Amino acid sequence: MDFDSLVDDGSYISERAKLENKVILDELERKKKARNIAVPTDDTRVKAKLREYGEPITLFGERAAERRERLIYVVSQITTARGEDAMAVDSDSSDNSEEEEEEFYSPGTMELLEARRRLAEYSLPRAQKRIIQQRLDSKMDLGRVVEIRKKVFAEVQKFTNLGSQIGDERPISQVRFSPNNEILATGSWSGTVKLWNVPACTLIRPLRGHGDRVGGVAWHPKATKTHNPSMVNLVSGAGDGCVNLWALDSDAPLAVMKGHQDRVCRVAFHPSGEFVASASFDTTWRLWDVNTTKELLLQEGHSKEVYSVEFQNDGSLVASGGLDAIGRVWDLRTGRTAMVLDGHVQAIYALAFSPNGYQIATGSGDDTIRIWDLRSLKSLYTIPAHLSNVSDVRFFQASEEAFKLVVKPDAMDEDKSHDAEIQERKYRSGLYFASAGYDGLVKLWSADDWQLLKSLSTDAGKVMSVDLSSNGKMLASGTYNRNFQLFSPDDV
Repeated sequence: MDFDSLVDDGSYISERAKLENKVILDELERKKKARNIAVPTDDTRVKAKLREYGEPITLFGERAAERRERLIYVVSQITTARGEDAMAVDSDSSDNSEEEEEEFYSPGTMELLEARRRLAEYSLPRAQKRIIQQRLDSKMDLGRVVEIRKKVFAEVQKFTNLGSQIGDERPISQVRFSPNNEILATGSWSGTVKLWNVPACTLIRPLRGHGDRVGGVAWHPKATKTHNPSMVNLVSGAGDGCVNLWALDSDAPLAVMKGHQDRVCRVAFHPSGEFVASASFDTTWRLWDVNTTKELLLQEGHSKEVYSVEFQNDGSLVASGGLDAIGRVWDLRTGRTAMVLDGHVQAIYALAFSPNGYQIATGSGDDTIRIWDLRSLKSLYTIPAHLSNVSDVRFFQASEEAFKLVVKPDAMDEDKSHDAEIQERKYRSGLYFASAGYDGLVKLWSADDWQLLKSLSTDAGKVMSVDLSSNGKMLASGTYNRNFQLFSPDDV
C-alpha cells in the first residue's frame, strides 16, 4: 500500500470518527429538547395527537405511560428535523397564563452570616492573585506555550499501570491522594475508610465509624503537610447519613456531624479548611463548620437526589450536581445561584472546577463530559467520553511546592531561567484532567482542546473514582471489583 492510500485511509477514519461524534451529540441534543416538550397527560388526547402525526394510536402491549413517551419521541424528532425549539402540544393546562416568578428566601443564622463574611475575606485575595497569574500567563510567548504543552502531554501519554491492590471487601467508591502525595485514602461500600502508603500500597490504618457504604472522602487542604495529625485531616460521608471528621493518628472519628435525612454521597473540604460541604439523597447539600461541627447551611434547589459537590479554588463558589441532570453553581458569599448547568440528559455524578477558576467539568450518566464557562454562562464543549456512566472527573492541580525551586547562592545569574521554570510549573496546573467510567477505563484529556491524550485499562468493569497526585507523578483509580490501581509515567 502506497503512502497516498495510507493518508486517504487516515482521513477517512478521521471523518468517520467526526460523523460518529456528530450522531452522538445530535441524539443528546434531541433528548435534551424532549425533556422540555409538553404533551397531554390524558390518554385519549395522547392517542388523538398520535393519529394527527400519522402514527399508530397504540402498539401491541403498550401502556398509557409508554404511549405518552412515544408521543414525546415523535414530537422531538419533528422539532429536530425542523431545527425548532421544544414544542408545546399540551392544551390541558391553562392557556398562556404564567405564574409570576418570585425570589424565595429562607432565614439564616448569625453563624451563617459570619461564615459568609469569612468566606468573602478569604476568597477575594485568592481571586486577585489568580487573575494576576493569568495575566502573566497570557503574555507568555506562544512558542513557549506550545513547547510546554508538548512536554506535559508527552509525559501524560507515558502513564502505565504500576499495579493493583485489593482495597476492601466491597467496591471502592472513592480514592483521593493526600496533599503530600504519600497517602491514598479509599472509601468503600463496606463503610470503611482506609489509608494506604503510596506507591508501596501498604495499609496504614482503617478508619471505622460509618454504619453504611462510604460515598465520599476528602482531605483537609493542609493535611499531611503543616497540619497536626491529631487534628481534623479527613472527612467522609456515608449511607448512614453521617459526615465524619477524622484525625490521622486514630481509627475513631473526631466528630460525627448529623443532619442529613438520607444517604450522603460526595463530600468536599473548602480551600480554607474551615468548612465542609456534603451532598445527599435527601435532595440537599449542606455546609458545615469544621471547628464547631455545626450545620451552617441547608441548601435546597434540586428536584432529585444531590450526588456531587465541589468547591472552586478561590473558595467563593461551590457546585452541586444531582440525579435530576442539573448542576448548580452557588455563590457562598451571598447564597445566590451563580449559574445553572442544564444540558445533560442523565444524572450528574461528577464535578470538577478547573484551576483557572472559571471552567467546570461535569460527568454524567449520559456518558459525556460537558465543559462549562462561568464567564459566558454556557456549555463550551461536550465530550463523548465513555461508553457508560462517567463516574468521576479530576483536573490536575499542581501543589504550591511544585512552584518552588531551590536557588543556589552561586547560581544567582540564572535567575531568569529559574523564573521561566517556575512560570512553566504554574502553567502546568489545569492543563489536563482525568475521567473514570463504567466502561472500565480511565482517560486523560487535554484541557484546552478537550482531546483524548491517553486511555488506561483497569481490571474492572466499572471504575468508580479517579484522582491525580498534585506532583503529576501518580494516578489512582478505585473500582467496583474492590481493587484500586496506581498508574505512573513509565520513566518515573
